[in-house]
Amino acid sequence: MKIKIINHRKFRRRVILIVFILCCIVFNIKNSASSEAKIEYKTITVSSGDTLWTIAQREQERNKYYEEKDVREIISDIKDINNLQSSNLSVEQNLNIPTIK
Repeated sequence: MKIKIINHRKFRRRVILIVFILCCIVFNIKNSASSEAKIEYKTITVSSGDTLWTIAQREQERNKYYEEKDVREIISDIKDINNLQSSNLSVEQNLNIPTIK
């Protein structure tokens, strides 16, 4: 069975588009598979003068899990993980912080 291509330009565009989409899919699968490092949690104890902002900044600098993330995202993540309704912290309060091992 022979396939007759009527519009070669349109055919080439569609082939290029399909190849591009397949490359994107493969690239995304590869990145998601390689970025699935083992995530563990460490517990930190809030000290006098600590705020979510200072904790988030410290984690951004020292914790690979939060590398390349904005401080506001880190704060939101810490609040979600620890079920915090507000940004108020108490001295000696324990917070769970994700880390990559």
